[in-house]
This record gives sequence, C-alpha cells and structure tokens, in this order.
Amino acid sequence: MQVTMAGMKTRAFSLQALSIACVCIAALLDCGAMPALGQTENTVHHAAPSVANVYPLQDGFVDANGVMLYYLALGRGEPLLIVHGGPGASHDYFLPYLLPLARHNRLMFIDERGSGRSQKLEDPSGYTVENMVEDVEAVRIALHLGKITLLGHSYGGALAQAYALKYQKNLTHLILASTWSSTKELNQVFMRMKEKMPAELRDRINRMEAEGLFGHGLDYQKNRYTNDYFVAAWGEGYFPYLYQNRPDPNYDPVAGGNISWDLYREMWGSHGEYVVDGNLKSVEYTDRLASITVPTLILVGDHDECEPPLSEAMHAKIAGSKIVILPKAGHMTFVDQTGMFVGAVDGFLHTGSQGANHQGH
Repeated sequence: MQVTMAGMKTRAFSLQALSIACVCIAALLDCGAMPALGQTENTVHHAAPSVANVYPLQDGFVDANGVMLYYLALGRGEPLLIVHGGPGASHDYFLPYLLPLARHNRLMFIDERGSGRSQKLEDPSGYTVENMVEDVEAVRIALHLGKITLLGHSYGGALAQAYALKYQKNLTHLILASTWSSTKELNQVFMRMKEKMPAELRDRINRMEAEGLFGHGLDYQKNRYTNDYFVAAWGEGYFPYLYQNRPDPNYDPVAGGNISWDLYREMWGSHGEYVVDGNLKSVEYTDRLASITVPTLILVGDHDECEPPLSEAMHAKIAGSKIVILPKAGHMTFVDQTGMFVGAVDGFLHTGSQGANHQGH
C-alpha cells in the first residue's frame, strides 16, 4: 500500500546511524521521557542518568526457505516482531518513531522477501502472503525467539493475521495497525475515496489508469509508475489519508516510490492505487478471525485510508480484542500520533491499560 513508502528516503537509517540514534535516546528512555519529534534540543531539559543504559543492537540475515531476509534487532525484553507494509516497502519507515518501544521489548524489524535489504526473487510468483507467513516463522525459529508479539502495519497487518491464523500457538500478543481483513471491503473504501476527489483530479487519474500506468521507455523499463501518476495518485489523491496531525515535510511521492515493483505488481496489482487486483485478492480473513484467541490490539487513525469500520469489523470478530482509534491521524498513525501509538502498544503489552472499545481523543 503506497502510504507505507512515504518518506522512505528520509528514514532509510544505516546501521551506523541507528546505533548513534540508540545511544542518544537511551538516556531519554531511562529518564522515562522522550521529546516530541518536533522539539528542538534546547527545549529539552532532562538530566542524564549517572550511567546510561545500553540497548543492544544487532542486524543480519536469516535464510528463510531459501530466501535471505534482513533483520534488525534492538532493545531488551520479550520479542516484538514488526512487519511492514507496501507490499514491497521496508522496515525503514517505522524509524525513528517506534524506537521508544525498545525500552521494554526486544524489537525485531524484518524486511520481507523482495523488500528493502532482503533478497529479490527472479520469479515474482513467489511473492505471496502464504510464503511470507512461512518466512516470519523461519525468522522466529532461526533467531530462537520463542513466543513473540507480532505487530503488522498496513499490508503487514494482513500478513500478521495470516500468521496468527496458522501459528497463533507461537504468539503471546497480536497487534494490527491500519490494516484490513477483507480486500473486497478495502476495494469499496478505495472506490469511495475516488468519489470524494475533486472531479478534475479524479478524471486525471482515471485517464492515466485507462492509458496504462507503466508508461513507455525509461519508466516502463523501471517497471514503475510514471512520475505524473505518482504525483496525482500518491501526492494529491492519497495525501489526506496519509498524515493529519504532523505531515512529513519531506514527503515526496516520486521518491516514495522506491519499492520492489515486481513484488508490488504481483501482490497489489497493475491497474492503479485504487483497486487491489493482484494476489492480495486472497485476503478474505474476516470470517476466520473468530479462531484467534491471543490478546489482540487493533489500532487505526480516524482519517486512515484503512477506514475505522475495517478495524471495527476485525474487533467484532476477535473475542476480547481491544481497539484504539487515534484522533487526527491518517494511515501513518505512528507519525501523526507517536506518543499515543507507542503508549497504546506499551500499555497493552505491559500494563493492560488499554480497555476494549477505547477511542483516543
């Protein structure tokens, strides 16, 4: 899903840069506070502890079913494995927003097959939800994680549901963020989204989709959307559903298209951003969700492209699940409402403070 690629260019941390970031936030974490992302350094007056805490950092590759998958681990505590969206983005877009969760958990970020730093496949038919479920399980086993909490955002939430439906015995908790359980329902959301657009923008997008989205010459060779379609579909059409409270000033819809296009076309489809017609059509899990019995938290923005009713449908099916609707938040909930998002996850995992049917205000 396009929204998960927004700003990837500006959040593509190298391991060295992330190491420095972890050292810098360690003192803040142990003081029990972290400055808001928009604050400047001279507005923060926390005294450093006498001994700064250390948050172990590790990265590497796991051979998962013959595919080399990249992982990044940091923090201490029970494992919290985080799967990204796209499909075809990478874990980079979670950073630095989810770093405070490392205070209480060992964060395990992975790049799914074909994404980010992980191995690309010669045959795109290998990009399926089912294969990625087995990849997550292979990572869990290879890194000796035991039971895990699994957090999935956007497409990653669909992947997390599929994993839970097969391997919930290996889960302690499940967290579903800005996601969907029925592609049929998601396509209805996209149809309504188009209907709400200004007529000029809708006509422009429809015209480009009718002419063929992958252009000619260089654009076609890159197997990617044309720049004009990026700007119209991602930059104008989707932007109100990406960010609400704190738009990323570096958001660039063209640079945001730096994803795995073979994977994206195979899974999402090739007829535009407003219809899923790739193999993700198989994501029809709603009627099976009642079999999920592990503690489950569902998070969604009140202006999310994955509209709150999609999350409410999941909440209704998963007995005992908790739902948090984050106010003034688009699809990138952890960007718009970083503190609320992190607080909801921490509260759910460690204090049980998030009650069912909770709605943030």
